[in-house]
Amino acid sequence: MATKSSVDQLNGYLRGELSAVETYRMALDKLDANSPARFELESAKQSHMQRVTLLKDAIMQLGGKPVEGSGPWGAFAKAVEGAARVFGDKAAIAALEEGEDHGLKDYKDGIEDKDLDAQSRSIVVTELLPEQQRTHGRLSALKKQLSS
Repeated sequence: MATKSSVDQLNGYLRGELSAVETYRMALDKLDANSPARFELESAKQSHMQRVTLLKDAIMQLGGKPVEGSGPWGAFAKAVEGAARVFGDKAAIAALEEGEDHGLKDYKDGIEDKDLDAQSRSIVVTELLPEQQRTHGRLSALKKQLSS
């Protein structure tokens, strides 16, 4: 039973990561080519792409099938795209940071999940959460920098 619940939890994380990749891709498409935010957003997108790969591998190792889409998280991606188009870079960065906040909360909550198997919990603690904290911190700093 722990395996099924671990697969379900990891697939939940995977949906969030797929949405993050989609969101960053959309934001980068709308971002001004000379924006000072471009490097940070590209770096964050790469980090999320690496987490997608890590999660898919972990799910398959447990005998599960990785989800293929972001599901309801895709709506968040569309909202960020709209913010970037209408309100500009600062609004898009703020929306991306909000998504990073949510991802950080998800990973922290997942550590407490009693149904998550030891190996999956270890992946969350040693790889996913630290990367999420890194992208969250960098987006928060970028948001403050652009507000100055």
